[in-house]
Amino acid sequence: MLDIAGVRGDRPLTYRAASLVLVLEALLVVAVLAVVIAGTRLPANLIAFRLTPGPVLIAVLWVAGLFLLRRAGRSLPWHESGQAPDGQSRPRGHKRHHTEQQASAKGTSTTKSALIFAAAALVTLVAGVFLERSGDAIADHTGLSGVLFGATVLAAATSLPEISTGLASVKHGDYQLAISDIFGGNAFLPVLFLAATLLSGKAVLPQAQNTDIYLTALAMLYVLGLAGLFAIAT
Repeated sequence: MLDIAGVRGDRPLTYRAASLVLVLEALLVVAVLAVVIAGTRLPANLIAFRLTPGPVLIAVLWVAGLFLLRRAGRSLPWHESGQAPDGQSRPRGHKRHHTEQQASAKGTSTTKSALIFAAAALVTLVAGVFLERSGDAIADHTGLSGVLFGATVLAAATSLPEISTGLASVKHGDYQLAISDIFGGNAFLPVLFLAATLLSGKAVLPQAQNTDIYLTALAMLYVLGLAGLFAIAT
């Protein structure tokens, strides 16, 4: 979608955004998903203080991964800073500083920005509930299985934020930020298993079906393929 609607020229997004830092971000996604699959094989009664090992390890791995990625982006002695030749010309996140300067010039305060963000987050939360309920109803009405509907229609609907932010990033020439946003969202989502376990008091991951595990493994292969493209380009 980003290639079709946002990227101009004969170079695809996977080449323009190629960076060794993105390779590490892809590996973090794969590592988190590997723990998800491992957590599905643990016994359902392995729970204490409303916690199970799988979600806790996922959260710890995610936090540690963020710390290591932050250090990797600044201090690893990579040739050409780990960037692909003829790729993104300006550093990742360059538009953010420009946006901050524009907001300061317009007199937009941090408090106002925080209130707008909180309101948008609340709307997103409410919309997510309606999306989940309506998705179940549509799947039952059309006769699609929950897995098939979730992997197609629901997945497309929930990817709209990444498409929106990705198009904005690509428009400003920040190709790496577009890919990083996708990787970051997919690395964080499994962390929500921790919240689900705390709220329900039950082991969530052992309830996964074979189709869930299959789709998770498929996602790992896809992300590894992207990491390979980035590594080849750099």
